[in-house]
Amino acid sequence: MSYNNKSIKELHELLVNKEISALELTKATLSDISAREPQIDAFLKITEEKALQDAAAIDARGINPDVVTDGISIAVKDNIVTEGIETTAASKILGGWIPPYSATVANKLSESGLITIGKLNMDEFAMGGSGENSSVKPTKNAWDQTKVPGGSSSGSAASVASGQVRLSLGSDTGGSIRQPAAFNGIVGLKPTYGRVSRFGLIAFASSLDQIGPLAPTVEENAQLLNVISGFDKNDSTSSNVAVPDFTSKIGQDIKGMKIALPKEYFGEGIDEKVKEQILAAAKHLEKLGAIVEEVSLPHSKYGVAVYYIIASSEASSNLQRFDGIRYGYRAQDIKNLEDLYVKSRSEGFGSEVKRRIMLGTFSLSAGSYDKHFKKAGQVRTLIINDFAKVFEKYDLILGPTTPTPAWDLGARVDDPLSMYLADLLTIPVNLAGLPGISIPSGFADGLPVGMQLIGKRYDEETIYQVAAAFEATTDFHKKQPIIFGKVQ
Repeated sequence: MSYNNKSIKELHELLVNKEISALELTKATLSDISAREPQIDAFLKITEEKALQDAAAIDARGINPDVVTDGISIAVKDNIVTEGIETTAASKILGGWIPPYSATVANKLSESGLITIGKLNMDEFAMGGSGENSSVKPTKNAWDQTKVPGGSSSGSAASVASGQVRLSLGSDTGGSIRQPAAFNGIVGLKPTYGRVSRFGLIAFASSLDQIGPLAPTVEENAQLLNVISGFDKNDSTSSNVAVPDFTSKIGQDIKGMKIALPKEYFGEGIDEKVKEQILAAAKHLEKLGAIVEEVSLPHSKYGVAVYYIIASSEASSNLQRFDGIRYGYRAQDIKNLEDLYVKSRSEGFGSEVKRRIMLGTFSLSAGSYDKHFKKAGQVRTLIINDFAKVFEKYDLILGPTTPTPAWDLGARVDDPLSMYLADLLTIPVNLAGLPGISIPSGFADGLPVGMQLIGKRYDEETIYQVAAAFEATTDFHKKQPIIFGKVQ
C-alpha cells in the first residue's frame, strides 16, 4: 500500500493511533521508490537496511505524539555529510568517501525522528541548474522525463514531486532549491542566510550556500524548517537568533499586507506564459486582500554577473582541498607530486566544476582582483540596498521563480551562459542573504510554473503565511504528475 498522498500530519496521526507502524510506513516508502526511481533517477544511494533498522527502533520506543515528524522518511542531497553513508556531492573525485561525522542538519533530522532513506542526486558540487552535471547520471523531471528537473537540487525536488518521499533537503547557492521546486511543481524554501547550520555541507560558495526544505505543501515545508533551524557553534556563519514556530502564521488572512512586484522581474527573457501565470497570481493575492504595487530593483540586472564572479571565486578556494591525497579519487600512473595533483583533479572534476574553478581563480588573480572580485562585492552591496529600500514599505516581494518552464534534457548542456541566465530571478536573493520560497502557481505548456516570494531577513513566517493563503485558495499544489500514481 502506498501512503504518498498523505501529509506528514496525516501520517503522524496514523502512527500515533497505531494504524500503521514506522516500519510499515518505511517499507511502503521503499516500495514507492522502487516503483518510480527507474524513471526519475533521483537517488544516488538508498539506505534501505539502515532505514529499516531506524524505523524498528522508533517502533520499539513508541511514537512521540508531540513530534509530527517522528517516524517519517526523508531523503537528503548528497552534499550533506552523513556519518557512515557514502557522500560524494555527485562527483567522481569524492567517490567512495564515507564521512566519519554527520552534518548538523542530519543530526537534527535524527533527533526529530525523521528516517533518512537515501542520498539524492545533484549537479556536481552543486554547480549547475539542470541536474545534468552529476558525474553519475542525470535526473529527470517528474512531470515529463524528457525535461530537466532543474538544479542543483535535482534529486531533492524530483524525489518529492514523483511521490517517492514526502520530504527532502536541498541546498541553495543561487536558486538551487527554488528553481527545481518550480520545475517540479512543489514547495522549496531558501532560508535566511545563517538560519540553518552549514556545518557538514560540502561548500560551494560559503557566503551564499544555505540548506533548505522541499515538500509538497507549504505547511510541511514549514514543519521541516522547524526541525533544521537554529544556532550552531560549529558554524561561524550561523546566526544566534530565536527560532519561531514557522507554522504559526499559516491560516491567517493577508488583508492589508503590502506586496512588491519588481518591474525588472517581468522584462526581457521572461517567458510570456510564465509572466501571465505570475501576474494572475498577483491578482489572486489582491482578491485575498493584499496590496500589490510595482517597484524597482534597479541593480538586480547585474545579479548573474556578480554571482558568477563571487561564487566561482569562493569555489576555487573551497575546492582546493580535493587534491587526490587526503580522501576521494586518486589518479594512477603518476610520476611526481605535481602530477598527482593535476591528474587527480583533471580526472576527478567534471567540466562545469573545472570551468568555475578557472573563472574563480582568474577573478582572484593579482591582475583581476580589483577589476572583478572587488567590483562584484561593491555591486552586491547595491543589490542588498535595493532590497532594503523596498522592504521599508513592503512586507514581501513577488515574482516568477524562473524565466521559463523546464527545458529539454540536453538543450543547454553546451551553452553555459544560457544555463546561467536561468537563475536570473533567484540569484539576487542569495546575494542579499534573504529568505525566498517557490510555490506552484500554474502551468505553461503542461509544465509547472513557480511563484517566488521573497521576505525580510529572519521573517520566514510571513512568507509561509502568504504562500499558505495562496495555496489554500488555489488547486495548483493538488495536481500531480502521472508518475505519482504509478506503482508496479
